[in-house]
Amino acid sequence: MRTSKELQQIFVHNYLRKRVALILMTGFTLLGSGCRVGTFSKNHFAMYSSSPDEDSQNQKRLESLKIGVLPNYSPTKQKGMTQALDRYLEKTLGLKVDFRIASEYQNIIDWLVKEEIDIAYLGATSYLEALERGARVKPLVAPIDKYSGRPWFKSVIFVKADSSVQSLSDLKGKRVAFVDKFSTSGYLVPAIAFQQIRITPKYDFAQTIYAGTHYKSIKALQEGKVDAAATNIPFYMKLKKLGKLNPREFRAIWESDYISQVPIVVCQKLPEELVENLKLAFLQAPRSISRGSSTRNKQPS
Repeated sequence: MRTSKELQQIFVHNYLRKRVALILMTGFTLLGSGCRVGTFSKNHFAMYSSSPDEDSQNQKRLESLKIGVLPNYSPTKQKGMTQALDRYLEKTLGLKVDFRIASEYQNIIDWLVKEEIDIAYLGATSYLEALERGARVKPLVAPIDKYSGRPWFKSVIFVKADSSVQSLSDLKGKRVAFVDKFSTSGYLVPAIAFQQIRITPKYDFAQTIYAGTHYKSIKALQEGKVDAAATNIPFYMKLKKLGKLNPREFRAIWESDYISQVPIVVCQKLPEELVENLKLAFLQAPRSISRGSSTRNKQPS
């Protein structure tokens, strides 16, 4: 007879495998059917095809657009980083734009389900969770990772450079930081990697923390609060470029396979003409705007 711990491990393992499989299937289905590969080299987004939604044909023109953004930095800093894109979209679309920055991943899913926002920047896990909860959304464009030039990225787990930890199995009994349970690269993908070697964070780590953002996950490792931290390579590279970390302080002990970027999504209630204009606005955004905004530089979740 299996122990309760073993049953819990089996349940979690199967659940995580299902979610990761759905993420990979969703991402590659979208990329295969709608992504225009020719946009990779000169634009910052990959575009997804769409079909007219019956409900959208009868919608009246909106007076404002509400855009939800996942938390990456402090709300004050992130709000400042959206200003250029805010002005660009207002000028291009002729609509007032209101950015709403979530305090945690769950917020943005709730907003989509309740139709309190029109557009959202999501990660794969958040996207699937929103769909499972009945959110009526569809993909618009996918941010391009400037380091790979493609709409996909990798999850990574770091330790301090002088750590004795050399592999995932060495983390048993250690303190580990994840980002959020709805974070794809900051939790879900690393979690399935742990499950594959029969490590369950709840039981096998001395401490498991959910830092809330990728930056806080890395910071917990910097400050010695944990022995390892989960994040993704694009975010690490950005902090390195900004001088927020010394790369010689860290060492990667694990990288995932490529994870497809799940896109910026729009509510199906939006008029189809507006959706097409939004696609063009994102695809044609000047580099100075797209690079300077937290929405273009929105890190994989």
